[in-house]
Amino acid sequence: MSVGSFPAYGAGLESPDEGPQELTGREIGMITRSFQCHLATVTPSGWPYVQYRSGPHGFLHHLGGSRIGFPDFRGNRQFVSAGNIDDDARVSLFLADYPRKQRLKLFGRASVIEAHDDEALMSRLRWVADGEIASPSERAVVIEVEAFDWNCSRSLVPQYTAEQVRERVQPYIDQIGDLQREIEKLKGQLLQ
Repeated sequence: MSVGSFPAYGAGLESPDEGPQELTGREIGMITRSFQCHLATVTPSGWPYVQYRSGPHGFLHHLGGSRIGFPDFRGNRQFVSAGNIDDDARVSLFLADYPRKQRLKLFGRASVIEAHDDEALMSRLRWVADGEIASPSERAVVIEVEAFDWNCSRSLVPQYTAEQVRERVQPYIDQIGDLQREIEKLKGQLLQ
């Protein structure tokens, strides 16, 4: 008896691996509009290690084909993820777009590139739609994506940043302000 997700997703498991999946516009869109993700690496003893990464919208870049990258911002200076990648290049990224209730898992092999080894790459990764990223970055993480999976969105609770709330609410606040001014103007006219 087949149970769980095998009937829906497991049918292709008997066929040979056809090689890396190609990123489509849908995946690239999700990647390049993200401002946060979780990066999973593998420790030398085989354990998963997960770290939160964030930056301005677009800090994750599509570098062409199935290659993505991001600047590795200065953090707690432990270099655990970088060390893990040097030992075992296998990584996974988990991205969530909470307002749209979308989740994307990316699987691939990463490399850590020091800033002095590829200044052109570092320069490219420092630019997002809003301009140049001010946070210091001494290296980049580049990932050759081999596979991806869109997760079920059923249990994902929509969450919004303060900026996203302002964008949605500000027109109503402006309209309330206009109506309040109109009321005051009408009150003044009644008193005359």
